[in-house]
Amino acid sequence: MTGMLAAAVLADHADVTIVERDLLPDEPRPRKGLPQARHAHLFWSGGVKALEEILPGITGRLVDRGVRRTRVMTDLVSRAPSGQWFRRFTHARHSFLVGSRDLLDAVIRADVLPDRRITLLRQTELLGLEGSADRVTGVRIREEDSERTLPADLVIDASGRASRAGHWLGDLGLPPVHERTVDAGLGYASRIYRPPADAVDFPIVNIQPEPQADPARSGIILPIEGGRWLVTLSGSRGGQPTSNNDEFVPFALTLAHPIIGELLTRAEPETDVVTTRSTANKRRYYEKAARWPEGFAVLGDAIAGYNPIYGHGMSASAQSVLALRGVLREQELTAPGTARHIQKAAARPVDNAWSLAVGQDVFRPGASEQPPTRLEKTLAAFVDRAADAGSRNPHAMRILLDVMSMERDPSRLLMPDMLALVYLGRKKPRLSGPPLTEREAAVTTGD
Repeated sequence: MTGMLAAAVLADHADVTIVERDLLPDEPRPRKGLPQARHAHLFWSGGVKALEEILPGITGRLVDRGVRRTRVMTDLVSRAPSGQWFRRFTHARHSFLVGSRDLLDAVIRADVLPDRRITLLRQTELLGLEGSADRVTGVRIREEDSERTLPADLVIDASGRASRAGHWLGDLGLPPVHERTVDAGLGYASRIYRPPADAVDFPIVNIQPEPQADPARSGIILPIEGGRWLVTLSGSRGGQPTSNNDEFVPFALTLAHPIIGELLTRAEPETDVVTTRSTANKRRYYEKAARWPEGFAVLGDAIAGYNPIYGHGMSASAQSVLALRGVLREQELTAPGTARHIQKAAARPVDNAWSLAVGQDVFRPGASEQPPTRLEKTLAAFVDRAADAGSRNPHAMRILLDVMSMERDPSRLLMPDMLALVYLGRKKPRLSGPPLTEREAAVTTGD
């Protein structure tokens, strides 16, 4: 995702070569290099806006292929970590794009790759960087059984959470950059279902994990293309879901509310269960490096990978590519300092997503060698208060969604109007259960 979007931006300034280890499929199909694609993915509206700026008209093309535009808090039934049910809005100003990751990638590839300035090297491995500690001049690649050097004025690492950029920079003689890992120990299990006929247009259902629970469990039903449900369940250490098909629905019934399990008892599974344990938050602070070479920058998940439960990975990546475009519109690709400016600009949206993820995960047992800081404790307590206010006051909820959707940075929560709503504003009573319509309640029970 990050690499394709970056190629589209760079093609306005230079010839672009994409180095890709996989043989990319022409149609929406799984591929070896993206195992997390089988789990729930969504684009928050802040990421959709970035995507649309990079590839004008792409949202319509995605929807034409079956991706769903979902209204947040209208087409969403959600339970907060602290146990509140969020009220649903008649009129929503935030949205998701929801579809399988395979479909999202395929449509974006079809949009980007026809550009004559872009060359795709399939089944090609990137071995390392060429150049020195002062300037990267290209990359070493392996195609089948042969190796060669590919010269470049600018190398972008968009290889995701498995990035080896730190090792590559070390090979050039540069010191290590600071890294931080916060691993809540979550395991994920996902399965695609065919919903019952009366539930094809059922809203997204999201049961978020309770921070105080040990183990903490959560689940989501995402309606995707083809009238299907992609269901992802998760659990922390000691309570992770397994790949056993027979245990999937019973696990869903153990969540803080059984609605997902109840819906699945009437649905028909289409696939076996797939699992992953690669869910740690990992942040690499390249923008703070004392030395940084010309001709090299890192984007997206290669800067920071997040616990997928927050759904911010693709949105943060798209915004980091938009930051790349902003820098290249201000200065030449080969100008001194361009790579450094790209790195600093790309870190800003990544840092916003990082704050949202780590603010919750850092409190899980064994999540980090570094205990939560006083600031993290303060912010986490405030976010809990903000979520409670959001569940009981629509104005507070809209401000909270401005941040969660990545349309505004987390500092928006600390502005006077939000502080007033959290601490002084009028609040409705908490809901006693999921905010379902009569028809949706009947679907859940099978009546």
